[in-house]
Amino acid sequence: MATANDTQPDVGNAGADGEEGAAAPAKRFSLKLILIVGLALVGVGATGGGAYLFFAGHHGDTAAAAQIKPAVFVDMPEVLVNLSSAGTDRTQYLKVKVVLELPDQAVSAQIQPVMPRVLDTFQTYLRELRPTDLDGSAGLYRLKEELTRRVNAAIAPNRINAVLFKEIVVQ
Repeated sequence: MATANDTQPDVGNAGADGEEGAAAPAKRFSLKLILIVGLALVGVGATGGGAYLFFAGHHGDTAAAAQIKPAVFVDMPEVLVNLSSAGTDRTQYLKVKVVLELPDQAVSAQIQPVMPRVLDTFQTYLRELRPTDLDGSAGLYRLKEELTRRVNAAIAPNRINAVLFKEIVVQ
């Protein structure tokens, strides 16, 4: 006759049977297998999606490249200013040669009549700079951005793309 203890599996003898011991590693193996297969599917999907975007993007880029106009560059006269020397006896000078990058030739024709205003903007801003304002690449980047902003304000409603440095000398 079977008792209540006989119908329930014996936890202590599970390893001796072989049946209970085999079920536990099979579950771990199936979780590993699912994880590996899932990662493989994600990798294949990402590769396929990237290939699709790469090849689909190529057809659209040729039409966009045909519409992009080359930039127009306008040389500015050389600017030589003394820098602000608050508290020092030594006067330092800044010599700058810049080029304006314009979106098209039409802006070049419209910017020529206001060139004295642009030069005045350069002179007044550059004279207020201190030598420490030009330290490092961050200082030059700030100078470039500020000159671009000021030129755009001077020639509004027209706009330039950027101010490009040809030469910068601090003496």
